[in-house]
Amino acid sequence: MRRVTKIAAASIASAALAFTATACGESSTESGGQDKGVGLAFDVGGRDDHSFNESAARGVDKAKKELGVDAKMMTAKNNETEADREQRLSQLAEAGYNPVIGVGFNYEKSITKVAKDFPDTTFGVVDAVAKGKNIDSMVFSEHEGSYLAGVAAALKTKTDKVGFIGGTQNALIRKFEAGFIQGVKETKKDVKVVPEYLYPNNDKGFNDPAAAKAKAKGMLDRDIDVIYTAAGQSGAGSVESIAKKKGAWAIGVDSDQYLQPGLAQYKESILTSMMKNVDVAVFDLIKSVEDGKPLTGTNAYLLKDGGVRLAKSGGNIDDIMPQIEEAKEKIISGEIKVDEQPKG
Repeated sequence: MRRVTKIAAASIASAALAFTATACGESSTESGGQDKGVGLAFDVGGRDDHSFNESAARGVDKAKKELGVDAKMMTAKNNETEADREQRLSQLAEAGYNPVIGVGFNYEKSITKVAKDFPDTTFGVVDAVAKGKNIDSMVFSEHEGSYLAGVAAALKTKTDKVGFIGGTQNALIRKFEAGFIQGVKETKKDVKVVPEYLYPNNDKGFNDPAAAKAKAKGMLDRDIDVIYTAAGQSGAGSVESIAKKKGAWAIGVDSDQYLQPGLAQYKESILTSMMKNVDVAVFDLIKSVEDGKPLTGTNAYLLKDGGVRLAKSGGNIDDIMPQIEEAKEKIISGEIKVDEQPKG
């Protein structure tokens, strides 16, 4: 996939994420010094969030298989401080892992700080723009992919009511909301879109399936029959609720949730997923370090490059692919300009 490096993505505000220094059972070499492999610091929810952490892990898995690198992965919990994140990143860098990657916008500040202390190590951050000569900032056009999810929702709803559930109400997740609403309205203007959030500003929203389950049930009780959830691991709770109502559809996020083993029992209720190819960005960075030409600066993964896309697994959107492809081409050509923040 071609990378676009000249986009100036807005830096996303850091919130109090959570992360604990617990390895996820991934292998790593025991010798000291550099080149121990890649160090990956997950966002809340950890590897098995069925979402963007899982996508990042797939990038590492590919690098292990194709490049022969070792890896150490560490997982997150709620209510972590900047000091916790800095300590974790420093621990990985001091142990000789290179690159060191933080998965999630909450690592922006900590990576900016820690990267200065380890100028010979390449750092990567997903979903944020961090300043530093040795930092690869990986950003995505979530709003463009979410527009296509909105097209799908508008064409599949039977009640003319669709919903959006966000984990926490920050600038990044509102990009998902904005694109989704625009996609729905520009496909069928009479379809009602109900956006709701699990938490206004607490990253627990990405690690609270019970809250998402209850939120989705509330929407279903109001005859909302297609729900797009952008809430990390919490999304599993939303999918579970939706699967209990005949005729209702879930739209997954970041990974192809139809193919996630942990969601297999609900897959027949998953319409599609707005995939964000974090795995591609992570692999690109690891390979660049292995090749001796580390990626740095802002690298944007856009709809036109395949950086975001709708999953086709299950065949549930096969019948509406002509409309989705038409919308995709209009976005790529610039005929459709997708909002990055909701209007009003």
